[in-house]
Amino acid sequence: MSIPSPTERPLTIGQLARRAELAPETLRHYERLGLVEPSRRTDSNYRLYDAEAVRRLHFIRRAQSLGFSLPEIRQLLGLHAQGAGDMAQVRAIAEQRLRQIEQRIADLRSLRAGLEQLLQSCPGHGALADCPILAALCGQEAASAASAQPAEPDAPAGAGSGARLAGAAP
Repeated sequence: MSIPSPTERPLTIGQLARRAELAPETLRHYERLGLVEPSRRTDSNYRLYDAEAVRRLHFIRRAQSLGFSLPEIRQLLGLHAQGAGDMAQVRAIAEQRLRQIEQRIADLRSLRAGLEQLLQSCPGHGALADCPILAALCGQEAASAASAQPAEPDAPAGAGSGARLAGAAP
């Protein structure tokens, strides 16, 4: 995204959207949230944006790529606009985002473990009525579905042991 020079004409919302590779509706949404503001409006009430809007959109996109939410980005933009003060607030916002990301990673690992357990309990062949994955998704113990047929001697550990998808209702 190139930043227009101070001598460059103001951009309409469509021009800014194309330059920023965003939909005009996304820009309108950002405007409603107070993230971007037109520098002025024409007599016909068209929005016109200047180089500051382009810089703010660049900031927003980089912050989103790091996982910051739009409310967090609004806070960060506000702190950036202050120009003076202590960076402790910025760090606190970033630390909170990192904790949330670490929690999401832990949740995803738990989901993966649950799904791996279900996959180990499923022989991958046979009648759908005996499928331990479907049984777990229906809230039934996988063991009850698998108990109708004897476990194979070389079945993986955990097969028929009542594996449930992590986070699924018992």
